[in-house]
Amino acid sequence: MILVSGCLCGVNCKYNGGNNLDERVLKLLQEGKAMPICPEQLGGQATPRVAHEIIDGDGAMVLDGKARVLSPDKNDDATEEFLKGANEALNIAKSIGAEYAILKARSPSCGFGKIYDGTFSGNKKDGNGVAAELLYRNGIKIFTEETLEEFFSKENNK
Repeated sequence: MILVSGCLCGVNCKYNGGNNLDERVLKLLQEGKAMPICPEQLGGQATPRVAHEIIDGDGAMVLDGKARVLSPDKNDDATEEFLKGANEALNIAKSIGAEYAILKARSPSCGFGKIYDGTFSGNKKDGNGVAAELLYRNGIKIFTEETLEEFFSKENNK
C-alpha cells in the first residue's frame, strides 16, 4: 500500500479548501493501491485554513525543535499541529505497511527535496516538509507528483 497526499486524489483538503488532483495518483487510489492522508488535517488544522510555511529551517529542524511553522503574519504558530499530523501520518503508514509515499511537492507538511522558503513569496529552498521528513526518517521512500515517473519506473522494475 502506498501512502498519498489526499489533495493529489482530489480530496478538498488543501489550505484554501481546494485540491491538487493528479489523475495518476487518483488511479492508484481507484486500483486499491493507495491510502490518502492529509497530515495538516490529521494534526487538527481546519479546511480551509491560513497558509503556513516553515520559518528558519525545514521539516528536519521542526522535528528537532529548531524551526517553527507559522502563518504570514507570524501570529498563527501551527508547529504543534504539524508535528501531530506528521506523527499520525507515520502511524497510518506503519499500520498499512507503506514502503512508499507520494506527497504534495513544496508543502510545509509533504514537500520533499524543495519546500517554500518561509517568506510567502513563492520562493523555494532545499528541504523537506515536516511529515515528509518524519516518514523519510522511518524508512519510507518519498516521491512527489513531480517525481512520479521515477516512482513508476521503480514499480515496474520490481
